[in-house]
Amino acid sequence: MRLLNYKTFLLLIMALNLTLYSWQCSSAKKELAVAQTQNVDFLIEQGKLFWEQRSDSSAIMKADHFLSLANEYRPRDFGPSVLYSRVLYFRAMFLEEDPGVKDSLFARGANAAKQSVMTHMEFQSIYKTAQGDSSFRVLAALTNAPRVLVPGLFWWATNQAWYLNSKPAMERLNHRELLEVIMHRIISLEPDFFYGGPYRFFGLFYSRIPGVELIQSKTYFEQALATHPDYMGNAVHMSEFYHQKAGNRDQFQIQLESVISTDPTTNPEILPENLFYQDRARLLLKQQSILFE
Repeated sequence: MRLLNYKTFLLLIMALNLTLYSWQCSSAKKELAVAQTQNVDFLIEQGKLFWEQRSDSSAIMKADHFLSLANEYRPRDFGPSVLYSRVLYFRAMFLEEDPGVKDSLFARGANAAKQSVMTHMEFQSIYKTAQGDSSFRVLAALTNAPRVLVPGLFWWATNQAWYLNSKPAMERLNHRELLEVIMHRIISLEPDFFYGGPYRFFGLFYSRIPGVELIQSKTYFEQALATHPDYMGNAVHMSEFYHQKAGNRDQFQIQLESVISTDPTTNPEILPENLFYQDRARLLLKQQSILFE
């Protein structure tokens, strides 16, 4: 009887130890999860902080660093992933000169925004009910994408288009349907997104697609300018892509000189972009004789 009680006692001790060990492991896992969440939140906050200082090229590099780490841990976190895509676009558009580096940044930016859209629960719910093969289902889901996905859609297509800008025409044509579906959906949901962004996109894109009448590029650029003349990218890209291709040298010069003489501080939210676009306008004017040979 005593032996039985002793065995029972040992079993109880072992059970208590196992319970305590299990509780400690569970507690440690919870603490680790909380710590990791706090660490990623810190990375995101630092990324946002340096993004707000993007007029300084060193700040944009730090924003890239912090947000890239956050994206590794939380690739499905929509807001930070979209911001990371925009940071990569900004670096490629305004800071990098090496064509290979620019292409890599645009490609990474497109992929980050694409993943933010494709893994979003609202996109997945539409995708799962669509018919056809995977490619058709993606297009169907994009055609019916909800408004909440607009930022991800925009930076996906914008980065992708700039990546394709230096590629052969056939490669741009191969992506035409996808990019048109995305941007037309944005126009139907939020046409003024990012200062007439969808119209600016088509103004640029249709100046680079074979078989599309150049007047379409002009029409879209004019629409972007009519709604958001304060965003200097609308005028700079119209000169760079439409006026140059159309051979409108006088309009090219007048428009870029107007950009340079305009006060860039009227809209503080896009002051960094406008300052860089003024630099781009100066560069394009210096290259004018080459561009219109």
